[in-house]
Amino acid sequence: MERERTTPVPTRRRLLKGAALAAVPYTLLSGTHAAARPQAVDYPSAEWQPASTSNYTVSSRPTAYPVDHVVIHVTQETYADTLAIFRDPARQVSAHYVVRSSDGHVAQCVHEADVAWHAGNWDYNTRSIGIEHEGWVDRPEYFTNALYEQSALLTAAVCARYGIPRDRTHIIGHHEVPGSDHTDPGPLWDWTRYIRLVNFA
Repeated sequence: MERERTTPVPTRRRLLKGAALAAVPYTLLSGTHAAARPQAVDYPSAEWQPASTSNYTVSSRPTAYPVDHVVIHVTQETYADTLAIFRDPARQVSAHYVVRSSDGHVAQCVHEADVAWHAGNWDYNTRSIGIEHEGWVDRPEYFTNALYEQSALLTAAVCARYGIPRDRTHIIGHHEVPGSDHTDPGPLWDWTRYIRLVNFA
């Protein structure tokens, strides 16, 4: 007859040791591969594509700075090239999100708690979430239905998270940032449609 297997009762010492170990941050445990894990994204359907840490400011928003704007950009680059630029520490630029033209796929490059360098104005950087859209200001074929729809869902989620009104006073183009010399998203960006989609999201 086979001996019955019994599970040993954990001792108080073993329980306390386990509790202490559980309190240690995952990244500090030796022999783990925490750095290889994908970072948690703020927007659930986004893919984590981190910018270089040289291209944004670590912060603790909205505690350190209130978040009260969304700034809409157009990349003037392809989606892949934009991600590469954000990964290049020499470029000194980033945005929180990039939306791909063909299918509306969203990449997150900077956590919302941190300050992305996208607006060209420090005050607006600290107060806003920057969303880049793949395309060129003079090529409307890049402003696809998928891009508008997925970007609007993202912007609506950001507005809900921070209590940002879903209007043109708080959802602005890069060209509307004080002191900006940029023209994006340009005259071909359909603001009426976009704000409607954000409000319907």
